[in-house]
Amino acid sequence: MRGLTVQAAEDTLRAELCTDEREFTALAPAWDRLYRNCGTATPFQSHAWLHSWWTSYGTPGRLRLVLVREGAELRAAAPLMCAGGPLPRLVLLGGAISDYGDVLLDDDHADRAAAALTQTLWTAARTTLIDIREVRPGSAVEQVYEHWRGPRLQLPDSVCLELPARPLNELLTRMPTSRARRVQTKLRKLTELGIEHRFVRHEEVASTVRTMLDLHRLQWQQRKVTPEHLKPRFHEHLSRALGPLVRSGDAVVTEFRAGPDVLAVDVTLLARHLAGNYLYGAHPRLREWKTDIATMLLHACADHVSRDDRQVLSLLRGTEPYKFRWRPDTVVNQRLLLARRRTAPLLSAVACKAYARNRARELVRGQKNPITN
Repeated sequence: MRGLTVQAAEDTLRAELCTDEREFTALAPAWDRLYRNCGTATPFQSHAWLHSWWTSYGTPGRLRLVLVREGAELRAAAPLMCAGGPLPRLVLLGGAISDYGDVLLDDDHADRAAAALTQTLWTAARTTLIDIREVRPGSAVEQVYEHWRGPRLQLPDSVCLELPARPLNELLTRMPTSRARRVQTKLRKLTELGIEHRFVRHEEVASTVRTMLDLHRLQWQQRKVTPEHLKPRFHEHLSRALGPLVRSGDAVVTEFRAGPDVLAVDVTLLARHLAGNYLYGAHPRLREWKTDIATMLLHACADHVSRDDRQVLSLLRGTEPYKFRWRPDTVVNQRLLLARRRTAPLLSAVACKAYARNRARELVRGQKNPITN
C-alpha cells in the first residue's frame, strides 16, 4: 500500500493506492459501509461483486484501488486496474459483464471526497489514460469529471432501457389498449399452466445459479449467445457474488416452477433507487407452450420492486425488440476519458477508435435495415 496525503478544507483526507489482493479482501467491511452511504451506487460497485469479479477475471499485479480515507473510514474509492493492450489505461473492475461502472463517494462528504479522489487520479494520469466505461447519468464519477482540469472527453456508451418501478398493472397503461389486453391474456395463461414463482434464499443461490445457467444454455441452443455466459469463470463469479448480495438485499433470485420442475430462473440486482433485470435462463418448454417469458419475468420483478422506494426498473443494456413493447425510456450510458497534457495523445487514440467502431456499427445497421422508396 502506497500512501499520500491530500489536504481538505478543514481536515486531512489520506489517499492510498492499494495493489495488494489480500488487502482488497480485508477492505470488505469498510467498503460496504461506503457503498451503503453512496446513493448512486449499484451492486456492480459492491465489494461482493467486484472482489468476486477480480477473483475470476483479474490479472495478478494489475490491481489499482484508489482509496480516500478519513481515519478508519473510507470516504471514496475508485476500483481500478491496469488494462491490457497497447495503450496504457486504468479501467474499472467489473469488465464487460457489469452493466454500470462508477466510483464510490460518501454522500455526507461528497465534495471533499471527490476533490481528493480527483487529485489522486490526476497523479495516476501522468503516465496513463483513465477510461471509465458504462457510466449511468447521475453517477458519482461525474463529480470527478467536473473536477478534472486536464484533457477530458465524454463519449456515448451502451444504451439501457428503463421503466418506472411500478406494478405490472400500472406498466400496462403505457401500452395501447389492444396490446395491454393481449398481455393480460398471457398472464392468465401462466396461471392456467400452474406456473408460480418464489424468491430463493441466499443459502440456495449457488445451486440455483447452476440451474439458471443450464437453462440459459438450453434456451440459446443453435442461436447466437453471449459466449462469456457459458464459461466456468462466469458461473464461479455469479455463484460467489450473488449469495452475499441476496443476503444483504442487493439482489433477488427468482425461480419459476410448474409443479416440481424449475422452468426459469431470473436474477435482478437492487440498488437504492434502481432495480435491474440482469440475467435469466428459461427452459425451451416455455416457448413450446407459447408462454410469454418476458412478461412472466417482468410481472414477478415489477411487483417485487414496486413495494420498495425505487423509482426505476432497468432492463439494463441492450435494445432487444421485446423490450420496446413496454415503451421504455432510453438512457445512454457514457464513457468518460480523463488525461493530462502528456497523456492527451492516448485520449485521442481511444476516442478515434471508439468513433470508428460506432461508425462501423451504424453502417452495419444500415445494411441490415436499408431504406427503400
